[in-house]
Amino acid sequence: MLAKVLSCAIVGLEAEVVEVEVDIIKGYPNFALVGLPDAAVRESRDRVHAAIKNSGLSFPGNKRITVNLAPADLRKEGPAYDLPIAVGVLGATQQIWPDKLENAFFIGELSLDGTTRHTKGILPLAALARAEGMQRVFVPAVDAGEAALMPDLEVIPVTSLAQLVGHLTGLAPIEPFTVDIEEAFGGDSSYAADFADIMGQEHVKRAMELAAAGGHNAIFTGPPGAGKTLIAKSLPSILPRMSVDEALEVTKIYSVAGLLPHDTPLIRNRPFRAPHHTISYAGLVGGGAWPRPGEISLAHRGVLFLDELPEFGERLIEVLRQPLEGLPREVSISRATGTVTFPANFMLIAAQNPCPCGYYGDPTHACTCSNNMVTRYQKRISGPLMDRIDLHVDVPRVEFEKLTAVHRGEPSKIIRERVELARAHQSERFKTSQLYCNADMGPSEVREFCALDQTGSRLMKSAMTQMSLSARAFHRVLKVARTIADLTGEPLIQPAHLAEALQYRPRSV
Repeated sequence: MLAKVLSCAIVGLEAEVVEVEVDIIKGYPNFALVGLPDAAVRESRDRVHAAIKNSGLSFPGNKRITVNLAPADLRKEGPAYDLPIAVGVLGATQQIWPDKLENAFFIGELSLDGTTRHTKGILPLAALARAEGMQRVFVPAVDAGEAALMPDLEVIPVTSLAQLVGHLTGLAPIEPFTVDIEEAFGGDSSYAADFADIMGQEHVKRAMELAAAGGHNAIFTGPPGAGKTLIAKSLPSILPRMSVDEALEVTKIYSVAGLLPHDTPLIRNRPFRAPHHTISYAGLVGGGAWPRPGEISLAHRGVLFLDELPEFGERLIEVLRQPLEGLPREVSISRATGTVTFPANFMLIAAQNPCPCGYYGDPTHACTCSNNMVTRYQKRISGPLMDRIDLHVDVPRVEFEKLTAVHRGEPSKIIRERVELARAHQSERFKTSQLYCNADMGPSEVREFCALDQTGSRLMKSAMTQMSLSARAFHRVLKVARTIADLTGEPLIQPAHLAEALQYRPRSV
């Protein structure tokens, strides 16, 4: 007898329908699995066999079983097909009526005793089921909260194969799992660090407020121990809170990557990723035989912090050019079987020492590097990449008096209020476009929204000559000036805004 069960395959960040066809006939006992399965899918034969037997159900061991995962030209990976294959076998042997399998998606890994395990990619599955007009999805109970984030979809939490059979036969129905997404999204957020913990460095904190308000990239240059890492870790605490749509975007990425905590079905805080400089190309950009998102995509809608930037390989540094320039901000990974695109709309915060020993130009600590060593070290980061960074900030060592000051600095909560107000101005400005913040503006938007008066034009002309600014740097200065104006509530860029923006450019790139 033939039974059909619907499941899905994850391709990039999206899911595609997979029809699990199970045919059982008389013949030499065999369990064949076809449809471009990988090793984990092929091993599901043994897991399904044991799970059915240990659940007190009957497994047709004396017949020929053929399982086809259609479409046959789509590669299948992972253990997520255990549950649909087991359901298909039970349907083909009439232990479950086949009509009970219609208008539903099944996904999940099985243990040998028939219990379900956590499975990656549940949120894309739920989104696909909703798009396909399915009435319900059957998922592992530990992942039900994630699937229930999709509205207008009945989510059935499955603890074990035996429990699922009881539900499908009507003997012991399972209550659908529901979640209030507004409640899951609400509540107070916790952060690794707060701006109130940063002593001194007022000009650096001002630069971070500008970065957060306009979505600008920044690079810190300073000696060891000056607070570069602490400031970067504090940045998410002043970024605007994510919208529900943004949270679902980020959650989908982490679900596919298998990094979504079991007790956190929805990611509410903006991501902060800080990979080590020894990371591989695939780890940073994404890749592998079955492409997975890398750190660039895991930082989507959040912050990518690259400490000791010159220590990263040249290939890793240069690959950042594409997602830092223009829209859409994404990375594409090409394989022989096709191309997968991952989103990569992140804020880049980089940190570097001025030289290999870290003390070049430090007034209290002698530098041990030769001039050639300093030059070679600083040239590890190419001019074109430095030109794409909006804010170049010097971070000097903190003086004793500031470190021991009694009064704490301004808390992140207060700074975030100003940032969110500035972002509100930008949302109104870009409401008819796909732009997200000032940093996303292209030349045409800069021309429209960053006009200068006569005084500003003379200042900018002088700066272009004296600082050797490129056309790209010219536009980036205007975008930063536009953000400064938004923070002050000014509709037009004033010369003072432009002068402050110019302070964040190096004299040459």
